[in-house]
Amino acid sequence: MANDEAASERHNADTGEPAIGFMSQIRMMLRALWGSPVRSRLIFFWTLILAIILATAFVQVLLNDWNGTFYDSLERRDLSGFLHQLRIFAVIAGVLLLLNVGQTWVNQILAIRMRDGLTRDLLGQWLYPRRALRLSAAGILGVNPDQRLHEDSAHLSDITTSLAIGLTQSTIMLVSFVGVLWDLSSGFSVTFHGQPLAIPGYMVWAVFLYAGSASLLSTVVGRSLPALTAERYAKEAQLRTSLMRANENLTAITLQQGEETERRRIDGDISAILKTMGKLAMATTNLRWVSAGYGWLTIIAPILIAAPVYFSGDLTFGGLMMAVGAFNQVYTALRWYVDNFSTIADWKASLMRVANFRQALVLMETHPPAADCKHPAQADGDAVVLRNVAVSAGQASGSFRLKETDIVIHPGERIVVNGDPGANRRLLFAALAGWWADWTGTIVLPEKAHMLFVPYVSYLPQAPLRDAIAFPVQADAYGDERIAAALERVGLAELIPRLDVAARWDRQLDREQQVALAVARILLTPADWIVFEDTLEGLEPEVAERLSSALASLDRVGIIYIGRSEAFIAATRPRILHLEVTNGAEPVPQPA
Repeated sequence: MANDEAASERHNADTGEPAIGFMSQIRMMLRALWGSPVRSRLIFFWTLILAIILATAFVQVLLNDWNGTFYDSLERRDLSGFLHQLRIFAVIAGVLLLLNVGQTWVNQILAIRMRDGLTRDLLGQWLYPRRALRLSAAGILGVNPDQRLHEDSAHLSDITTSLAIGLTQSTIMLVSFVGVLWDLSSGFSVTFHGQPLAIPGYMVWAVFLYAGSASLLSTVVGRSLPALTAERYAKEAQLRTSLMRANENLTAITLQQGEETERRRIDGDISAILKTMGKLAMATTNLRWVSAGYGWLTIIAPILIAAPVYFSGDLTFGGLMMAVGAFNQVYTALRWYVDNFSTIADWKASLMRVANFRQALVLMETHPPAADCKHPAQADGDAVVLRNVAVSAGQASGSFRLKETDIVIHPGERIVVNGDPGANRRLLFAALAGWWADWTGTIVLPEKAHMLFVPYVSYLPQAPLRDAIAFPVQADAYGDERIAAALERVGLAELIPRLDVAARWDRQLDREQQVALAVARILLTPADWIVFEDTLEGLEPEVAERLSSALASLDRVGIIYIGRSEAFIAATRPRILHLEVTNGAEPVPQPA
C-alpha cells in the first residue's frame, strides 16, 4: 500500500496534478458509486456475475475431470468409451457456452451502469453552484474538465468492470483448481539417489514459483507504464482543448490569417503526444518480452514439470493430462496480473485523473483555498453596501478602488460604475458576483434578495429558442405570449416564429441580437437586483437606446451597471460612481 501511495505521488508529479494517494482514489470512487442512484442495480448485476463465474468454475472442474477419462479411453483404444466421452463433452461445452455468453452480456450491462453512476456523479459535482467557474482558475484540473467527464469516466467504467470481473474469475478459478492440482500431485514422487522422494503438492509449488517469477519480472520491466499512460492522457486532453479552441475561433483565426501559426502551435501538442507514445511503445514492447516468453513456455512447462513422475510409471497418460489441465488453470489465474499489467497501468492512470478531478471539486466546498474564502457578506437589510472597496488585478496590473468610500444603494435605484480607463471594471463585477477574492473593504448584499448577474457575453444553450430565452429555468415557466412580448420589446420580433427551432444560437445570432436576447430573458425573470458587466458596450446607438429603455421600465428593480453606456445613463438617469487606479497603493480607509 505504501508503495502504491508513493507511486501515485510520482505519477501526479509527472502530470502536474495535485497528489492523492492510490487507496484514497479507490475509496473516493467507491463512495461515489455507493451514493449513486444506480447502487441497487450495480449490486444486483455484481451478484449475478458472481453466480455465473461460480457456475463456470464448477463446470470447468468437471471438464478437467473429463480430461482424464477421455485420454485414458484413447490410451486403451476404447471406441465406445471414446464416443461416450464425446457426448459428455458436448453437454459440458454447451453449458460453458451459455455461461460465457451470459457473462459477456452482464459485463456490458455492468459497464453501462458503472458509467451511468460515475458520470452523473462527476457532472453533479462539477455543476454544483460556482464550482465549475472556480475550477476553471484552479490550474491544470480546470483546463479540460470535459475530457475527464466524458472520455476518462467512460474509459474508467469500462476498464474497471473488465478488470474486476477478470480478477474475481481468476480468484475463483485459483481456489477451485488449487485443490484439484494438490490432490492430483499428492502421490507424486521423484527418485533421488535411488530413493523415492515424495513432495506433497509438488505441482502446486511449481506453478506458484513459475507464476511468481513471471509477475516479478513484469513488475520490474513495466514499472514505468502507469506514469507514461497518465502523461499520455494529460497530453491528449491538451490537444483536444487546442483543437476545440481553434474550432470555436475559426473566424478570427482566418481573418487574421493565422492558420499557419495555429497549425504550428497544435503541431507542438501533437509532437508532445507522439513523444510520450514512443516511450509508452518501448515500455510496452519490453513488457511483451516477458508476457510472450512465458506464454510460449507455458505450452510445455507443465509437461516438463510432471514428466519425471510420468516416466517413472506413477502417472497414467490421462492423469498427466488432468495435471497439465489443472496446472494451466491455476497458472492462468495466477498470471492474471501479468496478462493485465498494461491494462492495470491504464486503469490506474484513468482512476488518477478522475479521482483527482472529483477530489478537487469536493475540496472546493469543504476546504476552499485561503485565497478563495472571501465572499461578499449577506445581511437582512434590503440595500447593497460598499465601503472602502479596492480590487487587485494582480501584480502586473496593479489595483483600483471605488472613489466613493461609503456607498449605500437602495432597492430600485439605478447605479453606473465608471472611471479611469485603466481600472478593470470586470473584476469589480466578479467580486460582487463572488468569484474574485482579491479585494479589500466591505461588500454587503441583501440576503433574501434575488440578484441577477449579467456577464458581458450571456450563455445561450444549444436548444430550441424558447429554452435559450428561458435559461436557466424551464421554458414552460413562461407562456408563449410572454416570450413573444419580451422579444418584441427588445426588437427581436422576427425570432418569434423560430421559438421551436434548435440551433447554436451563439453562432446564429450576432452580438447585438445576443444582447437583446439577454435583455428579453431579464424581462421574463423576476429579480430584485440586476448587476451588468458592460453588457451594452459596442452596440449601435438605436439598439442600445431600445434595450436601455426596456431596462428602465423595470419597476422596483435595483440596477448596477458596471461600464460605460450613454444610452443607459440617458434612459435611467442613474447615480454615477467612479473607479480610480491606485497603482498598487492600498486605499486609505475613510470613516463611515
